[in-house]
Amino acid sequence: MNAFLFAWRVSRFVPVWFIRVCAGAGAWVAWLRRGRGVRRLEDNLHRVTGVEGRELRRLARKGMASAARYYAEVLELRRLTGSVIDARVRMIGAEPAIAAMRDAGRMVAALGHSGNWDLVGAYTCRNLGLVTTVAEIIEPREAFEEFLRYREQLGMNVLGHEGSATFRHLIQAAKEKGGVLALLADRDLSGSGIHVEMWGHAVRVAPGPAALAIATDTILLPLAVHYERLRGRRRWAARSKWGTVMDFGPIIPVPSGARTDRVPVMTQAWASYLAEGVAKHPEDWHMIQRFGWIE
Repeated sequence: MNAFLFAWRVSRFVPVWFIRVCAGAGAWVAWLRRGRGVRRLEDNLHRVTGVEGRELRRLARKGMASAARYYAEVLELRRLTGSVIDARVRMIGAEPAIAAMRDAGRMVAALGHSGNWDLVGAYTCRNLGLVTTVAEIIEPREAFEEFLRYREQLGMNVLGHEGSATFRHLIQAAKEKGGVLALLADRDLSGSGIHVEMWGHAVRVAPGPAALAIATDTILLPLAVHYERLRGRRRWAARSKWGTVMDFGPIIPVPSGARTDRVPVMTQAWASYLAEGVAKHPEDWHMIQRFGWIE
């Protein structure tokens, strides 16, 4: 049985503190062993920050701890009440998003693999509107199906990534259901990525957010996510010492010109905002996988 699927099924029967301890210990061991995933994380963080040597190793250790926190929270999330979810999340610059949901009933949000995007999805469903998103299909398929049901239980509408058909389904969802179309776009899964600049490097990211905003005449906002320490009453209400920050960027306008030119311009705009967020909180960028660096 897949390790995560096993943990997913067992976690509902064990205390939350045990889940957190096991996740933290696993991250510590993985960091010490410095396997392929940790080496990839170090390479990605080096390109973002320029640090190396012991400083890079320390940053990677924090990165692994942050990734472990995400997985522990995912295993815990189905137990949380709405009030606890609300206490764990704080929004910055959300006024354009709120206005878009009030006026048009929908918006497109471009996110990266930072912080806890599942918690963000649950909070958004409670406070902004229905979340429609796309999930990478993982093996075994049984694990993907179980994770899909979990996200749907949080109130999200989740589409499996299945090529061009996924984009058509997103357009249909935007027009029929509205809400927040939240796309994790810093990793390109489409095979037709857009070349942009992030952290002074040429990289390839997903074209989806910009293309969807144009196709459905919907506003596009970048959303940077990171963790923050909680204290006082909010920490007590959140039942955790960690909270999640949703930092909305400005509305990205559709530029004039040919459509083939508009998608790259809009993609560079959201990628630049996400790059700034990652540079401020690199330890919360969970890029243990291969990233789209263009050598």
